[in-house]
Amino acid sequence: MKTRRAEVQRKTTETQVKVRLDLDGTGQSRVRTTMPFLDHMLTLTAKHGRFDLTVIARGDTEVDFHHTVEDIGIVLGETVAKALSDKQGIKRYGSFSVPMDEAIARVDLDLSGRPYLIYAVPLPKKKLIRDFDTELIEEFFKAFVVHSGITLHVNVPYGKNPHHILEAIFKAFGRALDQAVQPDARTRGVPSTKGKL
Repeated sequence: MKTRRAEVQRKTTETQVKVRLDLDGTGQSRVRTTMPFLDHMLTLTAKHGRFDLTVIARGDTEVDFHHTVEDIGIVLGETVAKALSDKQGIKRYGSFSVPMDEAIARVDLDLSGRPYLIYAVPLPKKKLIRDFDTELIEEFFKAFVVHSGITLHVNVPYGKNPHHILEAIFKAFGRALDQAVQPDARTRGVPSTKGKL
């Protein structure tokens, strides 16, 4: 099987983001976004998805975290799409549920080439974890799906602690993405009746 690695960089007047990804890694990561909570979440994704991931980002966080979070989603999405290339011989679909104490999250995804996000995550009224606005996670995933071409459903049926809820989401996201990108020995070519994803 060919190497499934990619690197993408994006520089704007607001942010600078560099992402390096190896889909066939071991879960090693180096994540430096200037936002410790997001660093923690992306590190969890790499560990549980068994991807080798580097994310180096900085932006105008003195204004708001929004630009940097969104641009990290954009670049990660582009990097996943580049690493997957033509999607030959992959499983395509992934689903995983992860409990985290009182919370549980389920992530289902399809490497369909059709970006779509369902984000059914009822967060408690407390929106900040330290200084990180938890509503920005939806913006991260919106940017990710548009630039990766992935259909992504994130569902949290219950949970009280916002940190537990989001940690369960990122762990489930890593596991589901790992399932979907795995080679399938029985699949010849692209797993679609259209012949293209």
